[in-house]
Amino acid sequence: MFNKNIPLVDLHRHLDGNIKPATILSLAQQHNIQLPADNIEALIPHVQIIDKTSDLLEFLQRLDYGVAVLADLDACHRVAYENMLDAKNEGIDYIELRFSPYYMGMNHKLAPGDVVEAVVQGVRDGIKETGVQANLIGILSRTFGADVCMQELDGLLAHKHDITALDLAGDELGYPAELFEEHFAKARKTDWQYTVHAGEADGPSSIRRAMNVLGAQRIGHGVAAIQDRALMAELAEKRVPIESCPTSNYQTATVANLAEHPMREFLAAGMCVTLNTDDPGVSAIDIAHEYKVAQDVVGFSAEECDQMQRNGVEAAFLSDAEKRALFKRKAAE
Repeated sequence: MFNKNIPLVDLHRHLDGNIKPATILSLAQQHNIQLPADNIEALIPHVQIIDKTSDLLEFLQRLDYGVAVLADLDACHRVAYENMLDAKNEGIDYIELRFSPYYMGMNHKLAPGDVVEAVVQGVRDGIKETGVQANLIGILSRTFGADVCMQELDGLLAHKHDITALDLAGDELGYPAELFEEHFAKARKTDWQYTVHAGEADGPSSIRRAMNVLGAQRIGHGVAAIQDRALMAELAEKRVPIESCPTSNYQTATVANLAEHPMREFLAAGMCVTLNTDDPGVSAIDIAHEYKVAQDVVGFSAEECDQMQRNGVEAAFLSDAEKRALFKRKAAE
């Protein structure tokens, strides 16, 4: 379990991968959208992972039902707002929610910029309601190719002051970092920070390219770093945070066995390992579940879990003053 005396953060949570089955069903009924089932119990196997999938792409298909019901901007606002309610219910003090505006809008031809605006307002309303601190990370969905990602980037740039960081996610094997060098160069005209999915479906070279080609300051998943001890040493020396999501990594078959997840070796090597949920709506988990898995299955001690919890604050895309304020507020509770 997480330590209630340390700020609880989740730095790697896909807003569009955290749509509850009840919300999917409700929006489908509201917009007359056909689903493979018309009740929650029958719908769950289609929208959540029961055990594991064959690979990352099969896992990503589970997300498709959630975005298929985003028929208008009100629906986008709703799921963003509900993500903040989830964060509050989980006891999270600070959350970074990432989302792909093209992916969210593609089924019903919603313009990426309009989706961004709806998500921003939904999160704002959720912050006001819950008091949970939050920032937004815009995703470029590499799966749809460089041209679509440029449209997506333009939609994010139209609301650049409401976005904290840029991410690259999707089909890591089929769409390497080099295809998106121009996108990240364009984004550098902002004051955004950068995190990239790497070392999940591809090897350690993908992590190196994320840092060296795209300028990633954090690495999403980074599991494949275990194959390259020199890379692990570099990540430790530079304090490049790893956004670990163990349950997701098992469900996507990125790791064959949760007990052998490399994050424990990463922490022992001095790397800045953080613990996160990835797509909790699809994985049917919350952040407390991940801390329980870390202790009971991966084998972390309570002290090591505390360290990962502190690492989460260290790695957050916040100023030093904001990080200190998080600890101060927690101490005052």
